[in-house]
Amino acid sequence: MDITLALGGGGAKGNSHIGVLRRLESEGFNIRSVAGTSFGGIVAVMYALGNPPAMIQKIFEEVDQHHLYARDPEDGPSLLGFAGVRKMLERALGEKTFTDLQIPCAVTAVDINMGSEVILSEGKLKDAVLATIALPGVFPVQHLNDWQLVDGGVLDPVPVAAARMLSPGLPVVAVVLNDMIDNPVRGYTIPIPDIIPKTIAKRINRISLAQSLDVFLRSVDVSSRAVANFRLQLDKPDVIIRPKVQHLSILDQVVVAEVAQLGEDAVEEALPQLKRAASWHFRLGRKLFGTN
Repeated sequence: MDITLALGGGGAKGNSHIGVLRRLESEGFNIRSVAGTSFGGIVAVMYALGNPPAMIQKIFEEVDQHHLYARDPEDGPSLLGFAGVRKMLERALGEKTFTDLQIPCAVTAVDINMGSEVILSEGKLKDAVLATIALPGVFPVQHLNDWQLVDGGVLDPVPVAAARMLSPGLPVVAVVLNDMIDNPVRGYTIPIPDIIPKTIAKRINRISLAQSLDVFLRSVDVSSRAVANFRLQLDKPDVIIRPKVQHLSILDQVVVAEVAQLGEDAVEEALPQLKRAASWHFRLGRKLFGTN
């Protein structure tokens, strides 16, 4: 049962992608290619390199989430930095490029100069990952070639079209982490390192900067839901998997194994649709008549 995957963005919610991969493998699905946006881009690249889901989970579990978004001299203007993220990527990816991948993979970003989506499928993997997760204003813009790149979720929270481009003719399974449009939007707080006393941390999260961040991120959340809904209607994945991660915020510190389990649970619910989409008669009917 061959499929191609489109892994959506969602920050900490993206740990659920690990469980999705694990359960798909255990059910006998062959993931022939994978596209990812934002956190989905990180998972997509690591999986395409040949890392099994258990190894990806181990990599994320070993990350110091308390200092993941610290700043370093390489970071440009932004609220948070990539110091901890770079350390993780250097350990997990090193200087590997897209030519080192075992299956086709692409991640998406947005060039804020041209206002267009950029599909990254060549060059250094860590450069592509930093670009696809660069949430504008929160994380530093990434300069690559002549582009100024930010998070791919700005224009395409779930890269169905990119996944279909990688493996034309295969069913596209989209893993969506965005909440439904009509659900309430939860608030956000600034990730505060543990070295700062809790009393001071509470004061920081009451100041105007933190309140402004809360408004900004909730606005991004609302916009991302709407864009995801529009793109899913336009790009028409064959199957949509929605892990129940709506209680999480993109910057939350999480127990990776618990969030990964939510991905497995979501695959369980979607199994009838998955098996139907991967069946030969469904694929033949779609090829001959363009039906789903």
